[in-house]
Amino acid sequence: RMLTRTPSVVAQVFLLLSIVLVIAIAVIQINQQQILSPGLKYGIVLDAGSSRTTVYVYEWPAEKENNTGVVSQTFKCNVKGPGISSYESSPGALAKPLDDCLNKVKERIPVHLHKNTSVYLGATAGMRLLRLQNESAANEVLASIQSYFRAQPFEFRGAQIITGPEEGVYGWITANYLMGNFLERNLWRTWVHPYRKETMGALDLGGASTQISFIPEDPEKHFNSTLQVKLYGYNYNVYTHSYQCYGRDEAEKRLLALLLQKSNTSANVDNPCYPQNYNTALTMKYFFGSLCTQSLRPANYYPNQLVNFHGTGDPGLCQEMVSLLFNFTACRDREDCPFNGIHQPKAKGKFVAFSGFYYTMNALNLSGHFSLDDFNSSMWFFCSQSWAQLQFLLPKFEEVYARSYCFSANFIYYLLVHGYNFNAETWPQIHFQKEVGNSSIAWSLGYMLSLTNMIPAEGKLIQLPLKPPLFAGLLIFLTAMALLCLLFLVYLCIVSHHRKNTPHVEHVFIPE
Repeated sequence: RMLTRTPSVVAQVFLLLSIVLVIAIAVIQINQQQILSPGLKYGIVLDAGSSRTTVYVYEWPAEKENNTGVVSQTFKCNVKGPGISSYESSPGALAKPLDDCLNKVKERIPVHLHKNTSVYLGATAGMRLLRLQNESAANEVLASIQSYFRAQPFEFRGAQIITGPEEGVYGWITANYLMGNFLERNLWRTWVHPYRKETMGALDLGGASTQISFIPEDPEKHFNSTLQVKLYGYNYNVYTHSYQCYGRDEAEKRLLALLLQKSNTSANVDNPCYPQNYNTALTMKYFFGSLCTQSLRPANYYPNQLVNFHGTGDPGLCQEMVSLLFNFTACRDREDCPFNGIHQPKAKGKFVAFSGFYYTMNALNLSGHFSLDDFNSSMWFFCSQSWAQLQFLLPKFEEVYARSYCFSANFIYYLLVHGYNFNAETWPQIHFQKEVGNSSIAWSLGYMLSLTNMIPAEGKLIQLPLKPPLFAGLLIFLTAMALLCLLFLVYLCIVSHHRKNTPHVEHVFIPE
């Protein structure tokens, strides 16, 4: 009896031990798994504007929020020289200026991630104009960029000319993203959609076009003129319009063309928007060479003929001339139609005005919010200065910008007040700024965010304390052991039960 009890106890102990070990290993394996973040991903966007190209480097965690990466700008580099549309006659010359920036970018992104880093080039109004003027030249410029990037270690996703509405919407996305209108961190440090947060409108002034984008009061009513944007699982109907030839540089070329047209001599022309005593000689090609001024070309147009412009610094006359750049009669007093016959819902809410808007205000020593009166008095004061005085007024003095700030300020006044219908009451709703934190307000970040919607999120990598084969082996071994112990105990039970039921025959010795 003692012999059968010992194996039974041993089997029970082993059975219990096996069960305890199976549970323990499973619990440790589940609780001790370490979630390793797949690290950072990078993206490069080249903003190929009409006057220059800027390279931005963005990074985001490889696991994403609601299909959109939480992106931040880590590096920015201005490519030396003019915009890519200026290389129409020598596309091969693009490589050298791009190299300087790209070499810096290579140092910013870990080498092992180069081949998985996407590069996108978006060209804006300068290239839109070139394509309209000379499609084959525009294609050659893009092809030259394609071949340049094929030799780079990054994954090039193509050079494209983006449309005006796309540029407007991407700028709107950037502004709202940076202002925290799409995502914010809650108490638990996780990203959530802000409760009842209003989005802001975006005003962008480039060299060749200008964009206005906002969510109208009644998006249903303006359905035809809105674009649907989906970000972080939410839909937004954004009104956007891009005015070609209403960028700062192209608008000024149109002004110079008008001044020449109205002048009785083609050799010397007074410019009320240039500072007093400022003189410059410009070739006819400089301002008539553009598609925006083609209709104003004189019959006797000689591209290399010089025109002398003499600055008179007359704010009142400058304003009068600038008003001629807008066609306010095309709308025939129709509501929701400010100028050039373009339908626009009433601008509502807060707006952020960036790029050319910001740089002009900065020259007038204004930034952030200010009243329309403050703007007007600063503009009037600035426009009355002589060329010699301006050199002391401006924080950074560069001739080609300095001579044009008075024009830019008047142009912005007409565009915002008579074009978009901002008034003394709504003007302070506009915030003039260049960046938020370290990130520039530009369409390129919105472009990147929209594109990260297409970049699949990488799942988190799970690292377990036991390698799967070892874990499986131990489970099989311990389960088999538990089963054997159980079978052995069942066997002992049956044997013991069998013994109890066998009849016990006693031999009775009867003495003879």
